[in-house]
Amino acid sequence: MLCTVRQESGALEVLTKMVIIGGVEGDKESQEKESKEESILAMLGIIGTILNLIVIIFVYIYTTL
Repeated sequence: MLCTVRQESGALEVLTKMVIIGGVEGDKESQEKESKEESILAMLGIIGTILNLIVIIFVYIYTTL
């Protein structure tokens, strides 16, 4: 990040510029990797929720008998 400070008539002005390092190809690859990781985590969350519901049903049936 580049930063410059300018002072005019008693007011302080800070100008910043973000510098992007890297190419577009690297960004696409990292986005695809993150997307794949997110889909795997979402699937694990769904599977975990289903398993928890099954356990709750079995515990409910066991305690009511």
